[in-house]
Amino acid sequence: MTKATKQTNLSEYEPKPETHLNKNSKMPCRSFDLQAGETCPGSFNSDGSVSAACMGCYAKGGFFQMPTVKNARADNKLAWQKIEWVDEMCEELDNDRYFRFFASGDGYSIKLWEKIYEIASRTIHCNFWIPTRMYKFESFRPIIDKVASLPNVVVRFSSDSVTGEYIEGLHGSTIIEKIDDLKPGMTLCQSVLNDGKCGKCRACWSKNVQVIAYVAHGQGIKRVYKTLKK
Repeated sequence: MTKATKQTNLSEYEPKPETHLNKNSKMPCRSFDLQAGETCPGSFNSDGSVSAACMGCYAKGGFFQMPTVKNARADNKLAWQKIEWVDEMCEELDNDRYFRFFASGDGYSIKLWEKIYEIASRTIHCNFWIPTRMYKFESFRPIIDKVASLPNVVVRFSSDSVTGEYIEGLHGSTIIEKIDDLKPGMTLCQSVLNDGKCGKCRACWSKNVQVIAYVAHGQGIKRVYKTLKK
């Protein structure tokens, strides 16, 4: 695993098939990320508009727009397509106990999901959390269900709602505006009570937790609420 090469402009950068695993201050684990938007076909509604949740996507602004960050995600988009990527990831995760796929971006390719299945099935010691909107596409459902069937994997179907709606009967997640909007059956993301960090909470990785409710944060999502209230 190598670090991204610094560039001033993504358009001037030639991606390399190198894997970059991210570790941010909120989560207790590393993650494999792709560029938000271009790898998120599930972010659109049936009429072609962007879903409310994705309109306020945190991964489309701020830190995520830094060239080094975007370059790393461009590298990752090539890296997973390598024949040896599964073996490399399994070796890299040898000492990891928790891992997340797609803190930004999504599993836009069935072949990528197939490789994720191989990785997770070979690293049973590690717990995986995979948020996705690719469940919207029927062709993806068989492989997503296959990945979710592994005992160490929780695939969470991300709701398009920012007002707490979610798909019942499936592991999922949704966005609420404030803590008071929490509904029966939801588990509150503890980061809102813990200075933006997971702390000791591992609910997102738990098959016993059906729905995670994330309290909206960031300027992007605040603008969405202002639009909805007009």
